[in-house]
Amino acid sequence: MAGPTDLAFDPWDPAFVADPYPAYAELRSRGRVIRYEPTDQWLVPHHADVSALLRDRRLGRTHLHRFTHEEFGRTPPPPEHEPFHTLNDHGMLDLEPPDHTRIRRLVSKAFTPRTVERLKPYVEALADELVAGLVRDGGGDLLTDVAEPLPVAVIAEMLGIPEADRGQLRPWSADICGMYELNPPQETAARAVRASVEFSAYLRELIAARRKEPGEDLVSGLIAAHDAGDRLTEQEMISTAVLLLNAGHEATVNATVNGWWALFRNPAQLAALRADHGLVPSAVEELMRYDTPLQLFERWVLDDIEIDGTTIPRGAEVALLFGSANHDPAVFTDPGRLDLARADNPHISFSAGIHYCIGAPLARIELAASMRALLRQAPTLALAAEPERKPDFVIRGLRGLGVELR
Repeated sequence: MAGPTDLAFDPWDPAFVADPYPAYAELRSRGRVIRYEPTDQWLVPHHADVSALLRDRRLGRTHLHRFTHEEFGRTPPPPEHEPFHTLNDHGMLDLEPPDHTRIRRLVSKAFTPRTVERLKPYVEALADELVAGLVRDGGGDLLTDVAEPLPVAVIAEMLGIPEADRGQLRPWSADICGMYELNPPQETAARAVRASVEFSAYLRELIAARRKEPGEDLVSGLIAAHDAGDRLTEQEMISTAVLLLNAGHEATVNATVNGWWALFRNPAQLAALRADHGLVPSAVEELMRYDTPLQLFERWVLDDIEIDGTTIPRGAEVALLFGSANHDPAVFTDPGRLDLARADNPHISFSAGIHYCIGAPLARIELAASMRALLRQAPTLALAAEPERKPDFVIRGLRGLGVELR
């Protein structure tokens, strides 16, 4: 079935990337599923369908637990990409049961709500310290001065990565995450492969050191984690650590700068937040919905499914449009309006089903901590210059966010 050729949906168009939400409204008006030839995917724009398909076991993040690439009608990735796929394919985000179940259960033992709650004072103190530096300088780049160092330091602290090594983490992560964009070019793939090799080698050495001298950190916990004889292989530990680092800060960094950019564009809402810091928890949720950090999540169709009379065959790929789902007027009243007091807010920015973000509680603590620190210490924070948006569509963020104190 050929898809429409006149869609406003164009993930490589800077104008679309700058504001995809009008195009999403058009997609929703076209139906519940739309074939998109440029990426060989089926676009799913409605909240009810995205939410249901995230929980539908006829779809999977991988097909390799049931089919070879050839059996599934897919071309295997080129051999030169192997280091990236070895790293990516052994992380629980890209696994399905039973491996996903086993790894998530073992990781959860070392990533409990109590562990996250114990981190709260550290997160808040670090947020206060970073914001104090921004205030001392009279402003700066909110991305590099606060949004980025906070979650990177927190997840590195959890993993037990020495402070001296942490400068490598963000560049490695950015290069690896480039592969999650639609149809990434060859140079992006080459950077992702190189980062995968370097990051894996670094973690292999760290794991070896922790085997000899265990600590209180998450890597030591992953080494020790076991349940009924199950253990993580070394590759699973490496892939899990990379996933926790990447997922543990990419979304938080982008949610922070996307959120403050939205606040500066909605001064009445920012004024309300400054007048009532009790709005912070609902503001965090609303800003995650309003400008979603992860716009699209892909799933393979493992068994034929039907959506609104259209059969999507096994071997196809669906693109679940989180950004569109979070602006669906069937679920959100006046979805294009930023409402920091929005009470009914079932956004799906943290996904759903078995792949629901294991780090969601930590992300909420980090986002609230930096927001409170900025509200408290920088009540006159203002935009210094119009920000430039990254060209990426799937992982949505800014190149920087220049701010000043007035």
